[in-house]
Amino acid sequence: MSRAAKWSLTIVILLAVVVAGIALFAHEPEIPTASIDPKQFPEEQVRRGQEVASASMCVVCHTAPGGAVNAGGFHMETPFGVIVSTNITPDTESGIGAWSFEAFERAMRRGVARDGTHLYPAFPYTSFTKMSDEDMRSLYAYMMSQPPVRNEPQATRLPFPFNQRALMAGWNLLFLDRDPVAKVASESEAWNRGQYLAVALGHCSACHTPRNALGAEKTGKDYLGGGEAEGWIAPALNGSSKAPIPWTEQALFDYLRAGYSDQHGAAGASMTPVVRVGTSQIAESDTRALATYIASQMAGAGQGKTGPTPPQREAAAQAAVATTDTLGARIYANACAACHHPGPGGPDLFGAQPPLWLATSLNLDQPDNVIRYVLNGTQHDAGNPRGGHMPGYAYALNDAQVTAVVQFMRESFTGQPAWTDVQDAVRRIRGEYPLALQGRGE
Repeated sequence: MSRAAKWSLTIVILLAVVVAGIALFAHEPEIPTASIDPKQFPEEQVRRGQEVASASMCVVCHTAPGGAVNAGGFHMETPFGVIVSTNITPDTESGIGAWSFEAFERAMRRGVARDGTHLYPAFPYTSFTKMSDEDMRSLYAYMMSQPPVRNEPQATRLPFPFNQRALMAGWNLLFLDRDPVAKVASESEAWNRGQYLAVALGHCSACHTPRNALGAEKTGKDYLGGGEAEGWIAPALNGSSKAPIPWTEQALFDYLRAGYSDQHGAAGASMTPVVRVGTSQIAESDTRALATYIASQMAGAGQGKTGPTPPQREAAAQAAVATTDTLGARIYANACAACHHPGPGGPDLFGAQPPLWLATSLNLDQPDNVIRYVLNGTQHDAGNPRGGHMPGYAYALNDAQVTAVVQFMRESFTGQPAWTDVQDAVRRIRGEYPLALQGRGE
């Protein structure tokens, strides 16, 4: 059978499964409203639910910039269009205040709202479906005990055919894996706890795993192999990591707990709120367990294993910054070196200055993250008092200047091949304003 014929057969089978899924499961019944008394939940269960909520980082996507906590309205960029998060406060009119536990659990485990409509997997029910029963009930108790907020966010409006939510029935049939997180007997208790936190609650793979053409996470060797989140590249957290210095368990703990690692820099972009409201707020033992698990996935990664040491990289960066014979070098000297100064003698300004010569972003295959940092800056740290604030240069540097300084850093600090089509990427990313500036602290 030819390759074209195999593809045609695959498409036919896929369509048949989708149609069958729609026919069988598209019409989910509405679950009646319920009257919930938050006083019914024991204090200890609510407290436990707060920990689950922090680990699951509900507030990250369900809070609009400047808006009330969990009242919805955050705009999430996806390959299929912009999805607007919903109100998950216990308001009975615009939130989930009239949802019974049955309705709540169905949404969390199967991606179906109380009224029977299907939810998009931008809401990571694909991970939450693996949550333990105890954690699910505790989370429900906590959510129903929070202050209700009346707010009706803008409805999500995706282009056809993605606006047909019934299609998600077929998608779930194909891709929703509801098996619980299996313990690995040969691993430590901390490792297994970290696996549960990463897979079921923290949904790390939602951003850090590539997706197929239908938006489902790839599996196998692609697990934690790097993905995309709202236009930002989420680096690989497995053996294919591009970090020039290998991540250690301690470095991961420092980064997840305080938003900063001396050899890797500060949490930014979509990771800023993840650390601020998530990994820095859960039990310290849980943060360490998560670091233990992620470190095991990254074992063997890191170009620095056989490459230059951190001091050698810093010395090379210092020599490059000392030259001003190119446009990129001159821009770096005037706009960047005051804070990102390699070698001794640099001023201590605006909190921590991440060592750019050790930055994963500069070693990625695409320049997008570096461009976004240059254009947007970082206006909010992840909660670490050492965290700094970087101004954005979107209105100070033109496309050619941004391109020049990005290429200078890539070629001078990494030894990697020059990126291609950087100026086209600058134009594309600059064209995303103002959405690119709306949230995530960047």
